[in-house]
Amino acid sequence: MTSESFYGTIPVFRGFASLMDPSLYSPLPDDWSIGVADIVDSTKAIAAQRYKAVNMAGAAVIAAVTNALEGREFPFVFGGDGASFAVAPADLAPAREALAATATWVGEGLELKLRVALVPVGAIRAQGFDVRVARFGPSANLSYAMFSGGGLGWAEAAMKRGEFAVAEAPPGTQPDLTGLSCRFEEIPASRGLILSVLVVPARDADAGAFRKVIEDLIALVERSPDAGRPVPPQGPPLRWPPQGVDYEARAARGGSLFRRRASVLATTLFVYVVMRFGIRLGGFVPKAYVQQVVENSDFRKFDDGLKMILDCSVELERALSERLASAAADGVVRYGLHRQDAAMMTCFTPSALRSDHVHFIDGARGGYASAAIALKAMLA
Repeated sequence: MTSESFYGTIPVFRGFASLMDPSLYSPLPDDWSIGVADIVDSTKAIAAQRYKAVNMAGAAVIAAVTNALEGREFPFVFGGDGASFAVAPADLAPAREALAATATWVGEGLELKLRVALVPVGAIRAQGFDVRVARFGPSANLSYAMFSGGGLGWAEAAMKRGEFAVAEAPPGTQPDLTGLSCRFEEIPASRGLILSVLVVPARDADAGAFRKVIEDLIALVERSPDAGRPVPPQGPPLRWPPQGVDYEARAARGGSLFRRRASVLATTLFVYVVMRFGIRLGGFVPKAYVQQVVENSDFRKFDDGLKMILDCSVELERALSERLASAAADGVVRYGLHRQDAAMMTCFTPSALRSDHVHFIDGARGGYASAAIALKAMLA
């Protein structure tokens, strides 16, 4: 095994309930680097109800790096108002260029400030933290990365201190965001409410006690229909024109914004007709694609802490809150919860003919960013 082939050799696990099993996680090679990105003053953006723009910025990081690496697999995680990922030495330069270009585009296209950094894994381990990665398969179509070891959290904190920063690209630089879209409508809660959940270990918490809390939370969720997945079996709502037209136009390359918007409107109208009437086109089968959208939805993950967007009943929300409050009182966890009436989806579909398209889920009224605010309030 070479350093570059490392990620592809990690076995994919299927049962989300086993995600705290340390044997599933493999240490990243020392010569890899961690990329981190987040929106500066995301609290203000959330207060201004710019939820979709914030999510678009976070997903753009993953889309830009994926396209820069020409589709080569690498571990990444979507965080709502940002993203984290890891790359091999051979992919460091293109990843850096993609990050720099994305930071410029987010500033010019979305009027948000994206902070980005690349942190060597060796520098993280020198501080006593680790970066270990597992691969969770929500379906047979693809896998998502899970991270443990505390290294991502340290890298993000270092970025916020101004360390390992990647400077923005020159004005006008456009990353390759091919495949990035937001054509689906908000997904209303069907079981009561959409709950954003963030759970991280308290300082000096016992690892075994933290694992037990996470396993208890997952056990509660697993009893819920479809494990609380906020995307209904028939797929998310689709209308025309979609709410995300302007964002998708800004992500496109070439021509004026007016021409790009006209092109997106024409494309999305064609897609709407195909999906609405179930029209097969060559190898594209609308019903199969919608099923993959549902199965591939990224609504729960672990990156040094548990993150979930759940469509849950009031009873489940109460049970989760009580278990978390008890664990926090025992000094085991810190957590943030945010309640809202809908979820939203941001998609990365390099090819609709492949089954590995990814669909990032967040709450439609603040989501992960608002749960993080609640977590910070607990710390205060």
